[in-house]
Amino acid sequence: MKSNITLIFEKCIDEELNNYSPKMDVDVDDIKEIVPDFLLRKELPIPNVPEIEIVRHFINLSHKNYGVDTGIYPLGSCTMKYNPKISEIVERLPNFSQVHPLQDENLGSIELLYKTSKLLGEITGMEGFSLQPAAGAHGELAGLLIMKKYFEYKGIKKDKIIVPDSAHGTNPASAKMAGFSIIELKSNEKGEVPLEHLKYVMQEGDVAGIMLTNPNTFGIFDRHIKEITQIVHDNGGLCYYDGANLNPILGICRPGDMGFDIVHLNLHKTFATPHGGGGPGSGPIGVTNELSPFLPEPCIISIKNGLVCKESNDKSIGRIKAFWGNFGVIVRAYAYILALGADGLKRVGQMAVLNANYLRVLLQKKYYLPFKRLCQHEFVISDKNMANNITTEDIAKRILDFGVYAPTIYFPLVIQGALMVEPTETEPKRSLDNFIDIMEKIYEEAQSNPEVLRNSPHNTPIKRLDAVLAARKPVLHD
Repeated sequence: MKSNITLIFEKCIDEELNNYSPKMDVDVDDIKEIVPDFLLRKELPIPNVPEIEIVRHFINLSHKNYGVDTGIYPLGSCTMKYNPKISEIVERLPNFSQVHPLQDENLGSIELLYKTSKLLGEITGMEGFSLQPAAGAHGELAGLLIMKKYFEYKGIKKDKIIVPDSAHGTNPASAKMAGFSIIELKSNEKGEVPLEHLKYVMQEGDVAGIMLTNPNTFGIFDRHIKEITQIVHDNGGLCYYDGANLNPILGICRPGDMGFDIVHLNLHKTFATPHGGGGPGSGPIGVTNELSPFLPEPCIISIKNGLVCKESNDKSIGRIKAFWGNFGVIVRAYAYILALGADGLKRVGQMAVLNANYLRVLLQKKYYLPFKRLCQHEFVISDKNMANNITTEDIAKRILDFGVYAPTIYFPLVIQGALMVEPTETEPKRSLDNFIDIMEKIYEEAQSNPEVLRNSPHNTPIKRLDAVLAARKPVLHD
């Protein structure tokens, strides 16, 4: 007869196993009808490996990985900042993590979506918002489809769009997918949009508008932004704001006040969702009141008795994603905004700018700086004038040897040998000083021992790959 302690122990084990392996809710006979017999395994060969070997294997793999929880991740243009764990905790609450997308629309998740839209509207200066887009580029596409349908609805043919050379790489691709021809606008010597050239291009008559982010990928805030949007508006165009660089202006200024008509945001860059590894992402779009009818549907509207989902609008571009978008990402953003409040968001923008300029001022003593002016969240240096023909790739690979992730390299494309650095607001001074020390050591090595850089990295599990061979003979399968 089993003792009480044995029964309790077995019960605990059964409950724990059930947590990991819930009971199958599909009848075995039904599976045989649905899945062809040749796809069903007769037995499952599970290797007989001691638990300690399995644990050590995965722990060692985790030590080889690098992320923003490990150290500074100065990946320019991407805002790879630390995300507070409270947002993760809130998102995993059962009422959020286990909610069904077809649940009763009067329950709390719909209210959260509605309130998030209103908060994002206040932050950006937009009247209408849709949370459907699943990522930044998806938001770009949705915004451009709105722009296209707006002109079609008015019976005006406009099939071209201006994309400055300081734009994010997805901008021209999104515009092309939306059916626009691209007009590239070259930046002037200050890294800003040339006003006279913009006026000339906008006079063509078939230009729908401009895609722009401010600050741009050079990390520069265009001081003539209201003149730019006014020129576009005076010529019958619309202004699209790429919100990937919103982080440094949070609580300080708003795209809507700059004169933009359409805005997309990257919740996975700016509002507390871990960024990278292919997801998760979210790219909500906001628009002015005039463009609100063209937003994707369904949309949530407030009525006297609560919130309802509204559809069947002939101006809408229609649904662009299943259900309401990436709900978990939206929950994180909502928690992040409420936790910080207006003053906290403003502090985010201020610290992002302060950290970037701290690095810029100290690194420009050694490295070439194409634009010698105050930056916002990021700045660009280059390999110009490096000793012994050391390249940007050499610098980036050598950074890895010091246990730090490298900045974005060779982008923006218009700057030869670019390294784009974005420290974000979450890095402390000690972390920034360490990065400066690493960059200064690499600069000195370029002069005294360039081969160390050319053969780097030396301390990583995988050494430098043959980029030429990889391009000519790619291995696309195991």
